[in-house]
Amino acid sequence: MINRYLKISCFVLLVCFTFAGCERQKIETPLVYQRLTDPNFTIADYASAAIEAAGGHQAWTRAEKLEFDCVVTFYGRDDSFYLTEHHYEICPLANSILVSTQEPLNKFVWQLSEGQFGIIKADKQDDIPTAKSIYRDFAESVLMITSAPVRFLDGSFVFAKVPKPVKIKGFWYEPIQGAPSAGNMQLDLMPAKPYWSEVVFYQNKENSLVDTIWLANSGEKNFLSVRGYDYTVVGKGGILVPTKIEISRTDARGNLLNRLAEINFKKN
Repeated sequence: MINRYLKISCFVLLVCFTFAGCERQKIETPLVYQRLTDPNFTIADYASAAIEAAGGHQAWTRAEKLEFDCVVTFYGRDDSFYLTEHHYEICPLANSILVSTQEPLNKFVWQLSEGQFGIIKADKQDDIPTAKSIYRDFAESVLMITSAPVRFLDGSFVFAKVPKPVKIKGFWYEPIQGAPSAGNMQLDLMPAKPYWSEVVFYQNKENSLVDTIWLANSGEKNFLSVRGYDYTVVGKGGILVPTKIEISRTDARGNLLNRLAEINFKKN
């Protein structure tokens, strides 16, 4: 159960997600990068601790793209399951993820970038019958849990630490609640209307990792729990991400209902 009350040298980062993937273009520097490298910007203690626990400030400043392969199991409500393999391209500073998978009949690609979701390539969507209704939820979950430390800096939400710790599966956590920022509610100033009406990031008191997240879309009565396990360094940049991710549906109070997917790093 999850209780909802619960310089590095400065350079211009040219990062952009297009519907062809993660490419460099001359665009505005992402706000997250600006805040990471601005000595005058005060990073909240919990955010700073999360960044250090998952690789450190310098590593995240250089985190243009994380790329890795995983084995994924999607679960149906009737105890059915679908096993497949995914390739992920995640740009944490640009708040973007590209998911690609080679299914039996064709390649299937979908993307979430700054709140905008799109299926890029899919001739036979029914190749993933247990997943076809949760593509966006899946992308949101994986992006959130792998880039959790810098999500505190992207400006989409305003966060506040809940003073009372909670216990989840034997570990004590400090909840950090988030709601869409006032600026983001002005639709003409944002790339997309906020999908989540509330988020809660749970920071492990022992190691400062944010390894559990609760996502709520109250309007659509859509509530998710995302949990990461067994963190390891990805690539040469020094970023730590979970090698196992569990995504589950919950009720409005955070009680677990049914498992949607399990993601495991593919061993080379």
